[in-house]
Amino acid sequence: MSLRFTKMHGAGNDYVYVEGFTQPVPADPAALARRIAHRRLGVGGDGLILIVPSAVADVRMQMFNADGSQAEMCGNGIRCVAKYAYDHGLCRREELRIETGAGILPVRLEVADGRVHRVRVDMGTPSLEAARIPTTLPGDPVVEQEMVVAGQPLRVTCVSMGNPHCVVFVPELSDQWVLGLGPHIEHDAHFPARVNVEFVEVLSPTEVRQRTWERGSGETWACGTGASAVCVAGVLTQRTVRRVLVHLLGGDLELVWDERDNHVYMTGPAEEVFAGEWPQ
Repeated sequence: MSLRFTKMHGAGNDYVYVEGFTQPVPADPAALARRIAHRRLGVGGDGLILIVPSAVADVRMQMFNADGSQAEMCGNGIRCVAKYAYDHGLCRREELRIETGAGILPVRLEVADGRVHRVRVDMGTPSLEAARIPTTLPGDPVVEQEMVVAGQPLRVTCVSMGNPHCVVFVPELSDQWVLGLGPHIEHDAHFPARVNVEFVEVLSPTEVRQRTWERGSGETWACGTGASAVCVAGVLTQRTVRRVLVHLLGGDLELVWDERDNHVYMTGPAEEVFAGEWPQ
């Protein structure tokens, strides 16, 4: 028996999606994630996302990183889940509620010619308390906190968007920052649940460039929760305003930290690449 899957990406952040409405979900999704997301021996992707029925929302997403670890949320992934649900007839409405490990998030679909092209996600309110991120770094919030990683002194700002993020503003993006320090920060003892790391070059108060070292997956071409955290960190450090365009390796995301309700709103693309069957 084979398992049907769909390869999708949001701004280059690619996952293998498996829906559980018309077929049984895998018994061991963590093991499947390690196999199916392998770039050489599998379909290839930053991980596995299950699209399954929900008792409290329109659909539920369960996310597993490429190493099999389970994550709470993925901003690019939730846009693709919304697109799949609409395009494949699971929920033919332009406003949906999606259950995630970080809670139920509302999404608004931009539909043209009967298909979803972009999705606006209410990412909710950022958590800034150190214990909720979690991090043992001092401060509530943890803003421009000094730490030393692999001999490199840094100033970091920490935000949770349902999953933990450490934002580092740098003069210029390079592999030395992302590939050199990303793995060390991810596993630093100050982050008991590990952490996603955003390296950010500020182009103007309304525009930044971002690269992400993602917990459990390595560098990814985009990170929606990370871009949301960057939007918040830019305001907290007075580098950017509340509406910012974020350039990532795989494309652009539009972010707003709305002062009226304290929610972060993210808008970006969602694309279906191909579908196939994975032998069980």
